[in-house]
Amino acid sequence: MDGVTGLLVAVFLVALAVLLTGGFLLARSARAVRARATVLVEEARQQADRIRVEAEQAAERRTAAAVAEQAEVEARLDGRRADLERRERRVGEREQRLDEDARRLAEARRRDEERAAGLDVREAELAGLDRERLAVLEAAAALSAEDARAALVAEVENQAKREAALIARDIEKDARKNGEARARKIITLAIQRLASEQTSESVVSVVHLPGDDMKGRIIGREGRNIRAFEMVTGVNLIIDDTPEAVLLSCFDPVRREVARLTLEKLVLDGRIHPHRIEEVYETSRVEVDQLCVRAGEDALVEVGLTDMHPELVTLLGQLRYRTSYGQNVLAHLVECAHLAGMMAAELGMDARLMKRCALLHDIGKALTHEVEGSHAMIGAEIARRYGENEDVVHAIEAHHNEVEVRTVEAVLTQAADAISGSRPGARRESLESYVERLQRMEEIARANEGVEKVFAMQAGREIRVMVRPEAVDDVQAQVIARDIAKRVEEELTYPGQIRVTVIRESRATETAR
Repeated sequence: MDGVTGLLVAVFLVALAVLLTGGFLLARSARAVRARATVLVEEARQQADRIRVEAEQAAERRTAAAVAEQAEVEARLDGRRADLERRERRVGEREQRLDEDARRLAEARRRDEERAAGLDVREAELAGLDRERLAVLEAAAALSAEDARAALVAEVENQAKREAALIARDIEKDARKNGEARARKIITLAIQRLASEQTSESVVSVVHLPGDDMKGRIIGREGRNIRAFEMVTGVNLIIDDTPEAVLLSCFDPVRREVARLTLEKLVLDGRIHPHRIEEVYETSRVEVDQLCVRAGEDALVEVGLTDMHPELVTLLGQLRYRTSYGQNVLAHLVECAHLAGMMAAELGMDARLMKRCALLHDIGKALTHEVEGSHAMIGAEIARRYGENEDVVHAIEAHHNEVEVRTVEAVLTQAADAISGSRPGARRESLESYVERLQRMEEIARANEGVEKVFAMQAGREIRVMVRPEAVDDVQAQVIARDIAKRVEEELTYPGQIRVTVIRESRATETAR
């Protein structure tokens, strides 16, 4: 019993100890939970305070930004108001200037009308004097009927010229108001937009040799090689004292190019005999034909044209080896096509048609060494034969005024041709022909009655004519200028334009003693 009682007591004590330990742990855990809860509450309160502060700061920033934006908007509005006020002031000042200009124009118009009325009165007085002079001339008994008739006809002709010059002057004045400005703008824009080299080209028919001993091989035994070369190529081979070079001479530029390639290949190969010359010539001829076709196709692609007869394309390519006053003809045609196309676009015309006219206007130069006649008429016949438009044919045949100009396309073709040929560095001419042209210009000017001195200036692009004031009046000076310009156009060939200036100066000098 005592042992069981002891065991029960021990179990009870252990259970009591466990209960006390569990209660203590539960109490300590509760205190820890309360402490943690207090900490979390404090952290939540601090976080709430931070969020409130941040929200207040964000609200203050937004408020400040809104205020700044409103100030900026108001500043922009103030700037716009000031700009509008300045514009209104400028508009007012411009209106005032326009009103002042209108008043000045009205005053100038009134003065012009008064001057015109005075001129009409003066012309009426002069007409009366002329009628009186005609009456005296007709009544003169000292003249025979034939002499009086001849004098009367001359006087009437002179009077008609004067009246025609006055009418032409008025018409030209009205036309120049808009015509010159428009034409100058179109031509200037076309020239500015055209990008081309301003260097002249020339076909040099010189073949360089590796040594002078090659000349003997080219000549061959008893001259058989040179005779065979000239017979096959149709080109004269000139061998002189020029060191390490020979000269090829022929009127046909394509044939000369074939001969040049043939001789270069023979010299490079070293085997020179009649049979080899024929073989190399055939190869070179095919190569040059291909180059001509390629050059013509490249020209069409460059100007934006595609539909053209193959024969015309080949003739265009042959102009690659032709020059005029040192200017490559094919390059000249391409340049003219660009110029004509740009001017046609400015005028609202068919630019492709104008390019076609300008590109083909010198096509006849490819055959001038084979067919008699001018290149303009030859080119027109070729274009007509291969089915070109009649406007294109007319532009070709009229670009040198050999046929009367009837279309605007022909006029623009002439303009493009003149611009391309007269620009600095495009062409060159011999000194002899240049001097002859200057002398002929001065002779044409001196042939008019009343001319005192004549000066050809600006490298032959201007003629200044000094007339005697007592023999020529202002209207007659205009008649002389027109006559000189017309004769220069009809009798001379020149690039660009020639200005004719007639100067009539009268001076009165007296000495005070």
